[in-house]
Amino acid sequence: MDFATLLQIADSTIRLGTPLLLACLAGLFSERAGIFDIGLEGKMLIAAFFSAAVAFVTGSVWVGLLAGILSSVLLSALHGLASITFRGNQLISGVAINFLAAGMTVLIAQDWFRQGGRTPSLSGGARFEPITLPFATELIDVPVFGPIYHDVISGHTILVYLAFLAVPATWWVLYRTRFGLRLRAVGENPAAVDTAGVSVVGMRYAAVGICGLLCGIAGAYLATALQAGFVKDMSAGRGYIALAALIFSKWRPWYALFATMLFGFLQALALRPDLIERATSIRVQVQLLDALPYILTVIILAGFVGKAIPPRAGGEPYVKER
Repeated sequence: MDFATLLQIADSTIRLGTPLLLACLAGLFSERAGIFDIGLEGKMLIAAFFSAAVAFVTGSVWVGLLAGILSSVLLSALHGLASITFRGNQLISGVAINFLAAGMTVLIAQDWFRQGGRTPSLSGGARFEPITLPFATELIDVPVFGPIYHDVISGHTILVYLAFLAVPATWWVLYRTRFGLRLRAVGENPAAVDTAGVSVVGMRYAAVGICGLLCGIAGAYLATALQAGFVKDMSAGRGYIALAALIFSKWRPWYALFATMLFGFLQALALRPDLIERATSIRVQVQLLDALPYILTVIILAGFVGKAIPPRAGGEPYVKER
């Protein structure tokens, strides 16, 4: 496997791992506050649809991004209403959101565009364009560093760089701010936080809102950056993969980065089955490569769910003692 091929795989890994990273960080905020959210998949899906639909109608990808974020935050608010205010089962609420988004997106897309549940193809200002970083062209001839900088680091859309910046930002918020301390405490011992005069309900709604924001960006990335429009079920299980990566990373931001890039790497390999065949002289079925991220998800859930310790108050509605 030559150096140029490795660079192509690394580039694809970043592109495919970005929505997983955003969704994983979204789940991290929510679950750190004690709200388990299986609905990451649904929020990504509805954000993908509305970002693509609005971007096509308005011709502005930024307006589409805002529409995608708004739709995801609204679904997050619905999940918060069910699980925080009415103290419903958080897992059932998340599953319901996934079903709601899967059906709603296709129904509205067919009603608006009459193209079998998809949006028209996006182009021009309705899509995020790759950004060439400073000196990327000038440094391309520098051995090793030049091609890495030009082909792997440069040439991504702004949402990719935003996703990577979100990792240290998440770490700083959770571990270096009063808000982060309270949020983590709410997920561990909400009664103690309530005794200290901090609103448990308010903190959990804030976490759910941040979760909706990040899922909205992830969904918009799928439809307006990674692809050029919305198609039915385009999230393709990425929300569940993000949850598996969250467990694998033990609810820590930096570990989440490496876990999601691992899944992105497997997806990148699935796009290049010829590489494995050349490296191992074994012909591998494309379908098996496509299934690798999901197989790893099952392995992680089976092998790590008992070892990774979630927030102690996770999944439990808080009832204020009188």
